[in-house]
Amino acid sequence: MTAVSDVLLSVDPRTGTAESAGVTATSSETVAEACEAACAAYPVLMAAGRTSRAGLLEEIATRLEARGERIVAAADRETALGAVRLRGELVRTCYQLRMFAQVIVEGSYLEAVIDHAGENPVGATPDLRSLLVPIGPVAVFGASNFPLAFSVPGGDTAAALAAGCPVVVKAHSSHLRTSALCAQAISEAVAARGLPAGVFGVVYGQQAGIDLVTHPDITAVAFTGGHGGGAALRAAIATRSDPIPFYGELGSVNPLIVTPAAAADRPEALGAGLVESATLGGGQFCTKPGLALIPGGADGDAVLDAIDSALTVRAPQVLLNEGIARTYADRAPVLSTAGADTITGRTTAQDEPGFAAAARAIVVDAADLTDILLEECFGPLFVVVRYRDDAELHGVLTRLPGSLAAAIHGGAGADPVRDAAAAVLGQRSGRVLFDGYPTGVAVSWAQHHGGPWPATNTQFTSVGATSIRRFLRPLAFQSAPEQLLPEELRDGPAGVPRRVDGRLVLPDDY
Repeated sequence: MTAVSDVLLSVDPRTGTAESAGVTATSSETVAEACEAACAAYPVLMAAGRTSRAGLLEEIATRLEARGERIVAAADRETALGAVRLRGELVRTCYQLRMFAQVIVEGSYLEAVIDHAGENPVGATPDLRSLLVPIGPVAVFGASNFPLAFSVPGGDTAAALAAGCPVVVKAHSSHLRTSALCAQAISEAVAARGLPAGVFGVVYGQQAGIDLVTHPDITAVAFTGGHGGGAALRAAIATRSDPIPFYGELGSVNPLIVTPAAAADRPEALGAGLVESATLGGGQFCTKPGLALIPGGADGDAVLDAIDSALTVRAPQVLLNEGIARTYADRAPVLSTAGADTITGRTTAQDEPGFAAAARAIVVDAADLTDILLEECFGPLFVVVRYRDDAELHGVLTRLPGSLAAAIHGGAGADPVRDAAAAVLGQRSGRVLFDGYPTGVAVSWAQHHGGPWPATNTQFTSVGATSIRRFLRPLAFQSAPEQLLPEELRDGPAGVPRRVDGRLVLPDDY
């Protein structure tokens, strides 16, 4: 019998009202069963082959689309992100599932290599063949701010399944109903493809997350969230007898630089674009531009005036949950006192229900920039730093923490300030974009969504084709009988790109 305290609640952030989510906290015993089932399913999923796994990903996408309106309605109630945004997120989620199906069919992700036995200046060498293989069951932690694309059916789940790793997801407490609907679609897809149920599992509740990462059958953890949650999971992982990788996307300030040439060229567009990007989704994007460096002087003043015009009319932003709203309410005033001025959007009535918050821009001179203003603030707040000259700009850039992304707005022609800033930002971020805004992370082969600490604790990406690399390990075969080799390592046509005796060989080369 389920105790009342085990019943989990679904909360509407627009009103603060809570009701049963229809799920209960997963017991430690049930978490263990899910991990053991994933371990049992691991060799089956690996042996099913690339084509079978591609079919599974396609099936998941189709089943998510079939119940799309129910999923969007549930997600809107639990996140207040809006049906239009969430429909777009569902499209993205299904697209990245199908993209990974293409990735594994294409096969270059395997990094297959064949070195036939022979002689080299060192002496005789044996027959050596290697490729990447799945590491085993993976724990995935859903994110609060993307209930679909970075949660139960999100990129981490898609990449792990594509690699051949069963997945156990810890659903985020901010969107439990949404998670349950998505989990049902994935489980039905697994069954429809004739795969064991342990290929995919989902657990609920805070303790379930700790139980999950400490279970001996889990071989890697993928997490998107704040440093507090990440630190708790890393501490739990550290108690294991065997170390496992923790892939954490943990927080990012994402600087945006406006050069003097850009400020002179398009001040109104820059100010409006910055406000739109920094407050998009309630300022709860991991790629939100949290720090804008704008030149002093009349041209920089014009950019600041445009920020003021756009921000003061901005409606209050509904935040995802009570914890985020409380942290923002505590932190925003502290940050405001560290600046010379604060521009505030429209505010809510003190007794208004829900988790709405006013947008803010804190303005400070570069000479007065304190370390507290270089920390991420989750919510619709960003810092504007006014710099006087190139030397002052460079001084701020060298103080920046690692970020997921950095943006530079430069002049239409030659712009040495832009070029110098790009050289520095390339060392302090995972993605540098020009004349754009960092919010929005394209799902593509070339994408990198990661960055130096404290943005992430790894060199790997959590978005794009190469994010599959997190859930693979290299395996070499020396002088192996052909029947024991994976198909991709046998002589003759293999259907995947390979490096054979040092030469890249494509499928069409046979």
